[in-house]
Amino acid sequence: MDSKKFFLAFLSVFIFTSISFAQSIDSTNIYRMSEVVITATKTKIPEIEAASSITVIDSTEIAEKGNSTVFGLLQNQYGVSYTQQGAPGSLSYVYLRGADPGETLILIDGVDVNMPNDPGNTFDFANLPTDNINKIEILRGPQSTLYGSNAMAGVINIITKQGFGAPKFFLSTEAGSYNTYKGFAGIYGGTDIFNYSATLSRLKTDGFSSASSKYGNTEKDGTSNYNFSSRFGFNLLENFDLNLFIRYSKANTGIDQHGGEFGDDPSYVYNTEESSYRAEGKLNLFDGLWDQTIGLSFFRNVREYSFDSTLNNPASSSSIYDGNKIKFDWQNNFNLSKINTLTFGIESETEKAISDYFYNSSSYGNFQSVFPNASSTTTGIYLQDLIILDNQLFTSAGLRYDHHDRFGSVLTYRIAPAFVIWETGTKIKATVGTGFKSPSLFYLFDPEYGNKDLKPEKSLGWDAGIEQYIINPNFNLGVNYFYNRFTDLFGFDNNFRTINIDKAETNGVEFYFKTNPFENLNISFNYTFTNSKNESVGSTDNGLPLLRIPKNKIGLNVNYFFISKADVNVELISVGERDDKDFNAYPAERVNLKNYTVANLAASYLLTNQIKIYGRVDNLFDTYYEEILGYATPGLSAYLGVKLTVQ
Repeated sequence: MDSKKFFLAFLSVFIFTSISFAQSIDSTNIYRMSEVVITATKTKIPEIEAASSITVIDSTEIAEKGNSTVFGLLQNQYGVSYTQQGAPGSLSYVYLRGADPGETLILIDGVDVNMPNDPGNTFDFANLPTDNINKIEILRGPQSTLYGSNAMAGVINIITKQGFGAPKFFLSTEAGSYNTYKGFAGIYGGTDIFNYSATLSRLKTDGFSSASSKYGNTEKDGTSNYNFSSRFGFNLLENFDLNLFIRYSKANTGIDQHGGEFGDDPSYVYNTEESSYRAEGKLNLFDGLWDQTIGLSFFRNVREYSFDSTLNNPASSSSIYDGNKIKFDWQNNFNLSKINTLTFGIESETEKAISDYFYNSSSYGNFQSVFPNASSTTTGIYLQDLIILDNQLFTSAGLRYDHHDRFGSVLTYRIAPAFVIWETGTKIKATVGTGFKSPSLFYLFDPEYGNKDLKPEKSLGWDAGIEQYIINPNFNLGVNYFYNRFTDLFGFDNNFRTINIDKAETNGVEFYFKTNPFENLNISFNYTFTNSKNESVGSTDNGLPLLRIPKNKIGLNVNYFFISKADVNVELISVGERDDKDFNAYPAERVNLKNYTVANLAASYLLTNQIKIYGRVDNLFDTYYEEILGYATPGLSAYLGVKLTVQ
């Protein structure tokens, strides 16, 4: 019996035993313990009613773990794998259920932040701190029916804090390993007609060599960044609210040409500037029968790279990539009855990008590539029906039509039923749906590699699972099986022209549980088994696992409160073997990256009602590992800070 079959057999017995001994409970208790989620249906529903595989990282968990970045928070979640290309500030990507980073849609306060000037439309998590974040919702599986392009594998929705009550001012500073310093200031508050939250932070670190020191690299790659985040709410009328969101970040980072031997490049610099703005109005009509949300968003990302001739690289280069997108969205929820909500929405998004790349080499001569000022517009309409039958069967079904001004139209669908047995606290769930990803502006219009006849990438995915809630002790667990098939993926022909040729498949099992055996103790555990396969015809990788996707991954988190003043959090992340490629070789060779386990420790102590001391230790046992072949990861490192609250 293989490991997957054994795992499923063991889990079936475990769930059956849990159900058998579960006490009879009423729905009121279940609802009280269930988080309200938004991302699954674009409406507010209790998590127990959602058929989708969804994880909520709330403000309490964010504070307990002590992570300073969203990237760090996501690493311990099931179905999530990740890579960072060296020291802090370098490219940081998230892979959901084995899909490429650009196949997951990233939202921050409703703004699509996947980069329009990037060939893969990815989002770089390197410079996104946790400063002003209230919660993060991770939604797995194809979600294009509600969210359009890029949501082939899922959605990560990041929501900032909404202020309330008397004004509260926060000041904090921390310092630690790699000559790292961070300063942070914030204000929150609100009245019946106005609420606000705003934070400003600066981080500076000397870092370490992005090209691993294991291969003789010594030059440090530091970074410095500024981050501003704000949210303002206006309750203008009894039935109308207006929210404004503003986010800005700027970073200067040293990076290396490549990993491995002779990877150091002291002149290689990566600068990025990113801003987003959103105005969102919420209107309630006919005593709640018709809810509307009307939004207008703008996002811009500018990236600059440059390096000079050095000992390891006798060439120089400079490049700039400038992209933006503007989006209009209008969502209508018709609350036809207590058991039926119909959602209809319209969205229109225009992307623009321009770039200039210059390369000079004494060996290969000069090369310049100018990407013309190009744009594309996608307009979509969607319809979703949310139905509740007998307070046990919760089903959402949706359909979406999108029209792209270059490739034409695409139709997606999604069906997601969940059945709850209240007497035992058991939920049985399943989803099936399709997704798509529009060709990036680079793939459409680049003079060297572009192809204006590209079609969208497509995905078909389904999952099925069971969740068990047990109140005494407070314990819940779940298991999912998932399957995704990706077709018409972007690849290259013999002339390096982009074409729809590649295919891939992922499937696997996700197991997770949370328990609160004692009042001051919280424990969570998850395990993900992912089987991935490249199915691209004619590729040398055909039939082989996808790069950088581990088959096995485990996450464990234990948090304990001491007398309401002290808090200790222990985190364990174990990642199994996975394939990568040595791109320094020609042709590139497949290699195996070894498994690793990293332990992190965080703690805080409330010295007074206004002063809190906090700290964390990353990579407690100084484990050496590589997320990308040849690139370094942090060793044992410690950070200590103090936070002042004035109210």
